[in-house]
Amino acid sequence: MRTIDDFTRPREFVSPIDDYFGRIVRRWADEEVIPNRRRYDEDWQEHLLIEPAFDQLMGKLGLQRVLFPEDLGGWGLGHSHYIGSASFRLMEEVARADTGMAVAFGVTFWPLIMICNEPHLNRRLCEEFAPLFCQTEKAVFAANAMTEPQGGADIENMEIIKGATIQTTARLEGDEWVINGHKLWPTNSGGICSLFGVVCTTKPGSTDLNDFAFIFVPADRPGVTQGKPYQKAGMAADKNGDIWFDQVRVPSHYRACGPGDDFKYFKEVISFGNLGSIAFVSGALLNVFEIIKNFSETNYHRNLPLKENDALAGVLADLARDTEIIRILGYQYARMLDRPDLYGERWNEELVTKGRVYKYFACDRALDIIGKVMNLMEASGSDRRWDIEKHWRDLKIVQLWMGGKQLCQMETARWFYECETL
Repeated sequence: MRTIDDFTRPREFVSPIDDYFGRIVRRWADEEVIPNRRRYDEDWQEHLLIEPAFDQLMGKLGLQRVLFPEDLGGWGLGHSHYIGSASFRLMEEVARADTGMAVAFGVTFWPLIMICNEPHLNRRLCEEFAPLFCQTEKAVFAANAMTEPQGGADIENMEIIKGATIQTTARLEGDEWVINGHKLWPTNSGGICSLFGVVCTTKPGSTDLNDFAFIFVPADRPGVTQGKPYQKAGMAADKNGDIWFDQVRVPSHYRACGPGDDFKYFKEVISFGNLGSIAFVSGALLNVFEIIKNFSETNYHRNLPLKENDALAGVLADLARDTEIIRILGYQYARMLDRPDLYGERWNEELVTKGRVYKYFACDRALDIIGKVMNLMEASGSDRRWDIEKHWRDLKIVQLWMGGKQLCQMETARWFYECETL
């Protein structure tokens, strides 16, 4: 009997811990999440169902520790040669169960990339923050506080904007940074975050790369206020809200990498954001395959299972095609991030751009084919009992973030066609 494991994972690309990770998360997904996820939409505020599942995955199973060095209680993924491929498998397996959970889980590592990854490991900050994540069985969330109300994803338009639109400021007073500003929509805001990685500027309006700053702010610092989560069309397991920083003081060494390097290595964060987005799409499509395979085998037309109808089989084939291609594409990109000796550093313009290419291709194809699957299922396609419409809603949000399709297109045109004015 064909299963989701018959979709290709390029064996020469998978990490040494791939199957181990995969089995652990698959079991958690099947036991803790999939039986409850239909009720997640109503749990978007309280997380009464969602929080215990996160505690199991991140705290008890220990997956929130993976980036930190081993001697600090982590798993050392940040200095491995397979961080890309291992991350892809982890996020894909979580997304198969619930994309919102995969986003909240993956984004917890997003700011930590700035300090846990070689060759820019910040040992001092790792030692300071590792106990928060490694010495508990409760889920601990971090957030990449980037998007702002007036500029949206302008901050991610790094090659053109260069941080000039950032309104959140960091002013050095003695041995402390004083941070002021308002961030909107970061994943893991909405009241649950324990540690923010804050994108800010040391000189408003500046395009000098030295003025782009990435500074860590514990959520319990005086002057930090988290607003309530917003209700969204999907991704109930991912809380998004407002964050205000009012004269927030943190030690000067809380800056991740320093002048110039913050800007450079933040592009690596964008690369991993692209990788995660592809993994979320791939995981959701794997589950759509499981659902429609069951539906097409248990529903009949003219005394034959639906899958035996040649018109419907064409749609099923398109789903298998897109799932196969997107999964291979995701592992290929993961491998490119794992092999700087062949493809260049993870923060170089080429790898960032190609991640944008793969991300918006995956989102476009997934939304198109899931829409066709919903039509194939007729009234059942939009019925919450089948979860297809949930995957569509979630992936529409994946398509919209990180600048949406438009920024992906513009960066692609810039790099491949050497555009100078876009």
